[in-house]
Amino acid sequence: MTIDDFLNYLRYERNYSERTVQSYGEDLRAFESYFKNSMDHALSWESVDSDVIRDWMEHMMDKGNNASSINRRLSALRSFYRFALARKLVDADPAHGVTGPKKSKVLPQFLRESELDVLLDRELSDADDYINVRARTIIMMFYATGMRLSELVGLDETMIDFTTCQLKVTGKRNKQRIVPFGEELKEELLHYINMRNARFPERQAEALFLTDKGQPMNSNQVRYEVKKHLSKVSTLKKRTPHVLRHTFATAMLNHDAGLESVKKLLGHESLTTTEIYTHTTFEQLKRVYEKAHPRA
Repeated sequence: MTIDDFLNYLRYERNYSERTVQSYGEDLRAFESYFKNSMDHALSWESVDSDVIRDWMEHMMDKGNNASSINRRLSALRSFYRFALARKLVDADPAHGVTGPKKSKVLPQFLRESELDVLLDRELSDADDYINVRARTIIMMFYATGMRLSELVGLDETMIDFTTCQLKVTGKRNKQRIVPFGEELKEELLHYINMRNARFPERQAEALFLTDKGQPMNSNQVRYEVKKHLSKVSTLKKRTPHVLRHTFATAMLNHDAGLESVKKLLGHESLTTTEIYTHTTFEQLKRVYEKAHPRA
């Protein structure tokens, strides 16, 4: 039984791309090299068992391979042994039932509160032109409410109740929810709306946020404005409206908001989705501990 037989099967019978075939070959030869150089030099493709495969996975983890890389190689091995078993080249499939490592959750990126303070209280605090006042209001909206980009773009004034300081947003699958906001955002919104109405007294669009030509802003335009201004205070790779949503959730939890309350404010259907922010705050707590404790 040879690897080349399997690769030709992928190439000519399954019509896999040459790049994919080469990737399979590299993964299988890496495993072959491992078991042939193991302590048991009598091992072969036919005699390998599941313990050898698990040892190989552990070996890869020790070398610093991530879960995605290990699972890709395990997938190649599974395909190879299914091929061999179907052609009666082996009596059993040692890869069957072997589970790969779980992928680590990618923690959401967020800005520090001090960075938002610098942006809102220094960089944009003296904004007196329409473009910058609009930018400040948009950033405050994301930071103060945790709304999604699509929700902000879909806002019009009828969705805002300035008496109760609440706004109605339409989220995923057209589900609506009520989100409260504070006095600071209320003042900022009223300031922006007055400036917008003075600039476009005969505006046709009902949208809350308008371009400098009086048209409703689209998602790309909002995304550009947010990235431009977040770049002034942050070196994060991602500087998007969604990062501000993450920042809202993290700030709420850091200031003792309950997980269920944050779930409702964000419009999550499942608490599991919201729980990722507890990992974020715990990672922050660990960094504080490591810096502060003398024996950390």
